[in-house]
Amino acid sequence: MGTRATTSTTAAPPLLVGIGEILWDLLPDGRQPGGAPTNVAWHAAQLGLRATVVSAVGDDDDGRELMVRLDAIGLDRSHIAVEPAHPTGTAGVVLDAAGRSTFTIAAGVAWDRIALHTGLLHLAVEAAAVCVGTLAQRDEVSRTTIQAFLAATRPGCLRVYDVNLRQHHFNATIVAQTIAACHVVKVSDEEWPIVAGLIDLPADPRSGAMALRKRHDLRLVAVTRGPHGSLLCDAHGLHDHPGIPAAVVDTVGAGDAFTAAVTAGLLLGMPLARLHDLASRAAAHVCASRGATPTLPAEITSAFRAALPARPAVRAPAAS
Repeated sequence: MGTRATTSTTAAPPLLVGIGEILWDLLPDGRQPGGAPTNVAWHAAQLGLRATVVSAVGDDDDGRELMVRLDAIGLDRSHIAVEPAHPTGTAGVVLDAAGRSTFTIAAGVAWDRIALHTGLLHLAVEAAAVCVGTLAQRDEVSRTTIQAFLAATRPGCLRVYDVNLRQHHFNATIVAQTIAACHVVKVSDEEWPIVAGLIDLPADPRSGAMALRKRHDLRLVAVTRGPHGSLLCDAHGLHDHPGIPAAVVDTVGAGDAFTAAVTAGLLLGMPLARLHDLASRAAAHVCASRGATPTLPAEITSAFRAALPARPAVRAPAAS
């Protein structure tokens, strides 16, 4: 008689896909990798999820350097295409005295031309969560790809729409179509009046969030309020968080960290109050850091990693 090794199936962490823009944020003191779906994927990876970005860069030095930076932080870039006919995207960032950001987004760039192909449809089926925004849907090519990707996900996939309105790159059709395709919608208080006007919601974010959730039977609506905290609305009602005080360096990417934490918390079955607090802490940390993708504190990342599906160890060989 010999021996046999007894093993248990290892549960892989859930896969989050961020699909949309990848670009350079041109900050007053230098440039940093950015793009809301990219930022969400980066923070989700820090929280212990598998994460990948679907986007496009140009065949240029800016694109190659972005890929090097993604490699350095360990974020999967296998679904980022090289679009030789268009340059890598950039966003000029101006900060006011309070660190609040205003963006000037370059037009006609690589991420406007994210092409749909069979590999992306296979990725959609594998995803446990997908995060999309509005900006990358300004061009019909990328908009078609993003909407097809959402439609190709399996029924259990958590589809998250972080609205992120920028300049004039939005309209009522894009916003309404994307909300209808998703389970979670996140809007800032600055964006709320615009969104409410586009799709006929109450101007007050509290009553508006409840109306939006009920209209589309959403799992969650999140409204971020800068230094005044945030509001989550689910089927059980409203949950307020006062926010975490922060010495603001810049606000770039703070909302993306919040979105990543909320998405991870929902995937991992965290209580709403717990994920709300952790998301608020993640956003505050980004506000107190330079750029959109700083390393999150261990007390935040460890809380999510502790909630990941168990990964049983391989047991010692047993006699047979």
